[in-house]
Amino acid sequence: MARAYAELTFTPNVRAIQEQQGSADSYARFLTPAMSGGDLLTAREAEFIAARDGFYQATVSETGWPYVQFRGGPRGFLKVLDERRLAYADFRGNRQYLSVGNLQGNDRISLFLMDYPGRRRLKILGTVELVDIAEDPDLIARLHDPEYKAVPERAFVISLAGFDWNCPQHIPQRYTLEELEQLAGMGPGTPD
Repeated sequence: MARAYAELTFTPNVRAIQEQQGSADSYARFLTPAMSGGDLLTAREAEFIAARDGFYQATVSETGWPYVQFRGGPRGFLKVLDERRLAYADFRGNRQYLSVGNLQGNDRISLFLMDYPGRRRLKILGTVELVDIAEDPDLIARLHDPEYKAVPERAFVISLAGFDWNCPQHIPQRYTLEELEQLAGMGPGTPD
């Protein structure tokens, strides 16, 4: 676990439960000055992020209720802008605007990126700046793959607060059809 993520998530209540359950000593080292990391994206995270075609995203409403949704798009639609920022083009969907509305009152966000075949996951915490397409059409153009036939409305620009890689212990191996075709050596669109 990286220090930046531990500092954000190991709240006093979490530390009390860790103490009660006997895991506090093993996690205390992540909060020491000797521990570092989790506050700058490296090539490892950039490569992992670029390979994803979706992720889970959580925001919190002004009434305190969490809202989690799946965000999907073409592989690599979530882009690393630099070591402290990520962004993606927000496509028009069902027009409920729950995440956008939640971010009006609380700009914090959590992303959960999964690699089911590799049994890896990356957790990201950050704050969001919403950039309307009319405000910065060049940014939207950089984020939007013109071959993907979705209509972008805005960009989510995420400033990194911390990230962490999780252990694979309880991640089931799942495959997309494309991944199964590659495993079988068929390649997409290969006749039977």
